[in-house]
Amino acid sequence: MVAAEGGTRMVAPPARSRTGMFGVSGSGDTSGFGGLRLPGYAPAPAERPYGGWFDDLADDLTDALAEQGLAGEVQQVTVDRGEITFYVARERLLELCRTLRDDEALRFELCSSVSGVDYGADVPQRLHVVYHLLSMTYRRRIRLEVAVDVDDAHVPSIVEVYPTADWHERETWDMFGVVFDGHPGLTRILMPDDWDGHPQRKDYPLGGIPVEYKGAEIPPPDQRRSYT
Repeated sequence: MVAAEGGTRMVAPPARSRTGMFGVSGSGDTSGFGGLRLPGYAPAPAERPYGGWFDDLADDLTDALAEQGLAGEVQQVTVDRGEITFYVARERLLELCRTLRDDEALRFELCSSVSGVDYGADVPQRLHVVYHLLSMTYRRRIRLEVAVDVDDAHVPSIVEVYPTADWHERETWDMFGVVFDGHPGLTRILMPDDWDGHPQRKDYPLGGIPVEYKGAEIPPPDQRRSYT
C-alpha cells in the first residue's frame, strides 16, 4: 500500500446516511425526493493486492515518486467499483502530476476532468477536488483526490501540466469556491461575475432566488406550491 510517512492519514469522508433531496426539508419540493432514504456508503482504504494492473501501477508510482523526492505524498488508496483512487497531499500536487504525466512507466498524458465535492459542515476537510487522469499509452484511468478545509480552500492549479484543466478549475472555483493558486485566469464560468457565493456548496441556500425563464418569473423553491 502507498502510504504517507508515519502511517496512512485518513482523508476519505465518513459514511453518512442521506435523507431527502440534498438533506433539505421544508423547501416545497414536489419531486418526491423529500421522502428519499439512502444508507451511507464510503469505500474503505484498500490493502494489497489491489488486483489487476493496480498493483503494478502502485509499484511504478511509488518508485517514480521516490526518485522525485515525493515519497509519502500519497495518503490513502481506495479501490471501488473497478476504479482506483489515490488521495494525495495538495502541497506538491503539481510535481506529482508532472511525474504521472512524464514517467515512462506511468504516462498519464491527459487530465479529462477536474470537479469538486462538498461533504457538508460536519465533515473535516469537507471540500474535495477530484482529478481523472487518462494514460493513452497504456489505456488506463486513475483518480486523484485532494481534501481541504473550507476555511483554507486552496489547491495548486495544474494547468501548466494539463492545459485541459483550465475551464474545469474555473467551474470548480465557481461552484465550490476552491481557489486554484497559479491559475492563469480564475474567473467565474457559469455564474455572473458579481454572483454571491458558490451554488454547489452544501451550505448554499436552495431557496429565495426567483428565476426568469422565457419572460415568466418562476418563484424560488421555498415559495412554490407543495402537493403533499
